[in-house]
Amino acid sequence: MRLILVAIYLVLYTIISIPLYLVLFFIGKRSPERKALISQKIVIYCGFKPILRISGVKLTVKGTENIIRDHAALYVYNHRSYFDVLVGYSTAPYPTAFIAKKEIGKIPMVSRWMKFMNCLFLDRDDVKQGLQTILQGIELMKSGTSIYIAPEGTRNASDELLEFHEASFKLAEKSKCPIVPVALNNTDAVFEQHLPWIRSAHVIIEYCEPIYMDQLERSEKKRIGKTVREVLTERVAANRAEV
Repeated sequence: MRLILVAIYLVLYTIISIPLYLVLFFIGKRSPERKALISQKIVIYCGFKPILRISGVKLTVKGTENIIRDHAALYVYNHRSYFDVLVGYSTAPYPTAFIAKKEIGKIPMVSRWMKFMNCLFLDRDDVKQGLQTILQGIELMKSGTSIYIAPEGTRNASDELLEFHEASFKLAEKSKCPIVPVALNNTDAVFEQHLPWIRSAHVIIEYCEPIYMDQLERSEKKRIGKTVREVLTERVAANRAEV
């Protein structure tokens, strides 16, 4: 039943989106920054939050004091589900962009809204294109847009986090922005654990204490991926008993 309701809502959202595309197109001509901000608010309040409610997601947010709102940050999360993006965006500061795999960019409605919000699409099989995406992300962060990224590179159904791609952390190092580890629990219980059905679930998202790259020793910077992975491993394990 929840799957059917979500599908109906997505159809309605798509219909409503058609005139909004045109309005945002003209707003973007004058102010790309305003276009991205308005797009994020529309997606969150008209898209993601209603879908979370329809899906029966009970969301617990921890560590809101660690969300950085006055400048950009790199939000690094463990990747469990498609619902990670809905939960992340529903709690993220403005403006925020996600880095997603290139396949997402082929979904018409989704890719259009993501581009409006300055999201980037990463080709994991093309090193040159991947580097270009990272460079674009660095410029976005320098201009004040926070970025959400999953260094595991793919959804992970295991309790043990996959190894992190160290290149992801160049975004923070080169932009001189802090890293905020984001621990997600139970997002896969909404959908992936019982495909194709959607089930209600208690989801926890925890924003951990920021890590400032410019305060680290050179040796610590080289292992920043391992450090963040250890933080997320500990917080995911600690929150597991609550879901």
